[in-house]
Amino acid sequence: MPNTQFNIKQLQHSAVNRILISYLLLVSVFLCLSFNSFALTTVGDLKSQQRNEILFNIHAYYVEDLALQQSFENNQQFEALLAQLDPYSKYLDEQELEALFSSTNGRYTGLGIEVKQQEQKIVIINTIKNSPAAIAGILKNDVVLAINQQTVMNKDINQVAQMIKSSGTASVILTIERGNAVKAIDFNLTRSEINLESVTSSLSGFGIGYLAINSFSNHTFHDVAREIAILQSNYGAALTGLVIDLRDNPGGTLQSAVAVSDLFLHSGTIVTTKGRYYDANQHYRAKKGDILNGAPIVVLINENSASAAEILAAALKDNHRATLIGSQSFGKGSVQSLIPLGNGNTALKLTTAKYFTPSGQSIDGIGVTPDVAINQSTLSQIDKVVIIKNEQGSDDPLWPNSAATDPLLLKAQQLLTMK
Repeated sequence: MPNTQFNIKQLQHSAVNRILISYLLLVSVFLCLSFNSFALTTVGDLKSQQRNEILFNIHAYYVEDLALQQSFENNQQFEALLAQLDPYSKYLDEQELEALFSSTNGRYTGLGIEVKQQEQKIVIINTIKNSPAAIAGILKNDVVLAINQQTVMNKDINQVAQMIKSSGTASVILTIERGNAVKAIDFNLTRSEINLESVTSSLSGFGIGYLAINSFSNHTFHDVAREIAILQSNYGAALTGLVIDLRDNPGGTLQSAVAVSDLFLHSGTIVTTKGRYYDANQHYRAKKGDILNGAPIVVLINENSASAAEILAAALKDNHRATLIGSQSFGKGSVQSLIPLGNGNTALKLTTAKYFTPSGQSIDGIGVTPDVAINQSTLSQIDKVVIIKNEQGSDDPLWPNSAATDPLLLKAQQLLTMK
């Protein structure tokens, strides 16, 4: 199993010691599964001791105090218990746990598609750069109709992920519905190792930087700091402004969101978390120092900006450090902890806290409200970087042709050049 860089805290209990790894779950699902076939492990396969261990952890750490029975006669009763939990809490088998560690460290083996459920359809909201899906030509807003000729109609995201997992081979056939095309399109994809590009950047001739944060992994803080240093070096001076693009960013680790927020804040609250057990209650504050020395910031968000992305957006907004442009964000305001089970090869992903913005608001099920509301079907991160690419010192207008393709960037230009 890959090494992980999670911030690990030891929690003491009179009977059992537990290591909980706090993180924010990706709201969208990266379908990132192993090449090898394996026997699927479900809650139906768990033994009594494993069920009791999971029951103990739910009773001790779940964000809400559920009325739980002390034992279960069969797995049907146990599965009914798990159904009471929120959709972000789940038992992870060995392969799922390894895939989670890998993606949090910026790499995984899979197809490279990010999806959401929309009106009973499985819709692709992004393909990862250089992934099998991107190379094959799968596009944003494509709808998945079938996997290996089996329909996904009336199935949720977890069931779709399970269908891909259980294919047993390195190749997966995705049947796609695209726009007004008469016929569905079959894509034969081969799983491969993918390195996630957490941050991309570009620079305008006016000294305004563009930073697209695609997810919040263990490397994002360093990637953001490095990209800003490169932008400033290329410009030859401090940046005059910065656009942080969080559109279609599904989230990531809590620690990463806090660290990136702290880069741009000189003081103030970043986020607070509240739960039933002692260590679930945390207050994260910014330390002195602003990497941009007060240069103005515009943050772009949309309905797919979630979790850690919402923490950064809300932290900069509530501390009056940035102007938010776009549409209401996703609204995931809960924190999950990864609780190792047994010998550590499996785990329970459990919601242990809710998080609150610096103004004390919960955005769970609501989202972050932009200062300037602009609704738009957004471009992929790759397209956005191409659109705004300018050479240093260019006398051309900032982000040429963006008016026709990306009104959010045009509005960001307007706000930053007026300051």
